[in-house]
Amino acid sequence: MAGKKSESHEIVKVVYFDQETASDYLDIIAGGTLSTTKEDIRDRTTEAHAAVDAKLSAKLSWLPFLRGSADLGAGAEASIAGESILSKTLANTILTDYLKSAGEDAKISKLEGYSVFAAQESMAFMKIYTPFMIAARTEDADFDIARMDEALEKAKGYYELLGESVNGRKVVLRFNIRAFRNNYGLSDLTRMNLVFHGIEVGRTTEASLNIKSEMAQGATGAPKLEDLIQDSVHADPGSKEDVNLPVFDVVLAAVEGKVTE
Repeated sequence: MAGKKSESHEIVKVVYFDQETASDYLDIIAGGTLSTTKEDIRDRTTEAHAAVDAKLSAKLSWLPFLRGSADLGAGAEASIAGESILSKTLANTILTDYLKSAGEDAKISKLEGYSVFAAQESMAFMKIYTPFMIAARTEDADFDIARMDEALEKAKGYYELLGESVNGRKVVLRFNIRAFRNNYGLSDLTRMNLVFHGIEVGRTTEASLNIKSEMAQGATGAPKLEDLIQDSVHADPGSKEDVNLPVFDVVLAAVEGKVTE
């Protein structure tokens, strides 16, 4: 009788990968072997890039403007293609090393079964919907939506989304807006079944994600006593928005698939 097959899960698509955070993580866990680790990644990246570059030369040698494979390395087009390949190879090398190290590390939280969404009136909420507003813009709009989207891009490097598990547990997930891969963005996260790798960095409330709260936090000067009293009078003591939620800086967001072994 054949043995019973087991199922495991493997990453089949990477949606988001914060390469800089992952690189810092690898540096930290390397300890005294930091320079060796960086050199190893550099060497492996160079070797992989050289192999791919050779294949690219062979495939593109027929293009007349590249003047054959012998001159491929000298052309501007080849330079652009080569830089793109090198950048992607480096990112994939760091990703591979990160997955090997993070799999058994308790400091990296693996969050599964969470649906994500933007809190109402938050910076992330605005960032998600301004591109759609630009597409549907009418001539009588009383402000420049495109410039608003650009301002949001410059205002924050990280955007917070709320994550809620099937049992009702809520967390705050922070995303580096420049770490999305394959043309994905914040809005795509709300429609996908993803696994998140995160590092817990603090706690905050859902109410603090409101754009007014964020702007107030950046303002100078202490709050007035009467404002604090007024806020406490009107505050709902049972409000879920006042509950402290764990905040995770997301390193990886990916789709997992079942693998039968």
